[in-house]
Amino acid sequence: MKILAEIGDESVAKVYMGETYRGNVVEFVESTPTYDARDKWVLIISSLNGCPVGCKMCDAGFFYRGKLDYRELMEQIEYPMARRWDGVPQTKKFKVQFARMGEPTFNPAVLDVLRDLDKYENMYPSLSTVAPVGVDRFFEKLLEIKKEKYPHTFQLQFSIHTMDERQRDEIIPVRKWSFEKIADYGRRFYDEGGRKITLNFALASENIVNAKKLSRYFDAEHFLIKITPINPTISAMKNNMRNDVDVRTGMPLRHRGFVEELKSMGYDVIISIGDIRENEIGSNCGMYILKYLRENANIRGSYTFAENLGEILLRVR
Repeated sequence: MKILAEIGDESVAKVYMGETYRGNVVEFVESTPTYDARDKWVLIISSLNGCPVGCKMCDAGFFYRGKLDYRELMEQIEYPMARRWDGVPQTKKFKVQFARMGEPTFNPAVLDVLRDLDKYENMYPSLSTVAPVGVDRFFEKLLEIKKEKYPHTFQLQFSIHTMDERQRDEIIPVRKWSFEKIADYGRRFYDEGGRKITLNFALASENIVNAKKLSRYFDAEHFLIKITPINPTISAMKNNMRNDVDVRTGMPLRHRGFVEELKSMGYDVIISIGDIRENEIGSNCGMYILKYLRENANIRGSYTFAENLGEILLRVR
């Protein structure tokens, strides 16, 4: 891995821009949520070079150059491990998240990496997905790996964002599993004593949410709800997505009633704000790579961007 750039604070989060052995430019993050890496250390890695999905709030969708192979995925894990720990993490909780650039279920190499991560102590793997159609084989193999190797530590997250099917198609513009299918799979994935399946809502003011409708599909025994703000990405600004989560209090503004009703119905609700310095660092999804490509025209020229990306970047500088 050749590191092209890095930015951040090791006590909060650090973003790396690296060139893999195959010449792909990837973005990955190391984070210390408790401010003590010996307590919890998190790596957030990219599964693809860009992303073909194009979610309305995520900058990774501005380009797509294909899947990363096994070695390219491992490079994103091994570089920060070698840098901080000399190759052997000394932490109570070592979390590797497939949640940076790219929908991980589009890349079978992710499964190969997951099969090998249990060689590290205190491993807590995590995968975030929009549940696209056409990758059922990936999900079945993921289920097998989880049951065999990580029955109590694996964190599976489905990006939901809205309970309105039409709006969900607008936010996540690919064919996706229905709520029913996500619920059925989630209950199969769950193990007694293990982690509940996470349903993530990146809440914009415009998002349509309904606690009673959610409860018709997802029960509180197997699923928990995570509320996150709309991060200040270029895509969110381009699509006029207004954040509904007050980063000072951690509570939604327009959708406060949604959160309160969920709690009254017995759901575990996590309000995930994070350290606001992460916005300055650029460790939110897809933020730093566009800044980097904007400043390095020789690399930017080799990427296929949305037609008006240059104008967008200039407008939000």
